[in-house]
Amino acid sequence: MYYNTRITAIGKMVKDLLKSGLLVVFNEDAPVAVQEITVLHTIESLEKNVEKGDSVIFGDQIYLVTAVGSAANNTLKNLGHCTFSFSGRTETLNPGWIELKGVKKPILKTGDCFQIRSSGKDGGYNASQRSEDY
Repeated sequence: MYYNTRITAIGKMVKDLLKSGLLVVFNEDAPVAVQEITVLHTIESLEKNVEKGDSVIFGDQIYLVTAVGSAANNTLKNLGHCTFSFSGRTETLNPGWIELKGVKKPILKTGDCFQIRSSGKDGGYNASQRSEDY
């Protein structure tokens, strides 16, 4: 595991944005103007760059990283910010996005984990931990 944090707040418009297949995350010090569309989390160090094949975990839901935008690692490292798209695309539509593949969108709760794991032996993507269609 190379990114391990907890969700501290969920903006009131996150569910609406998630319906369109997008999830925005930011460190707890996010600008007030974006907090209502953002999942806030504790500030942690990104130990390595996110890569295709890695896993992103929200609570008990695991997603496969299918593409990483050219700016996503920089903004995640410096601001705890990126946008996750649940399209499973092999290329991102935006340089700050990380594309994810999974079976259902996450049901988020304050206090849930938000983790990123390498695709190796330390617990990468595991399809058996998915349960229902989007």
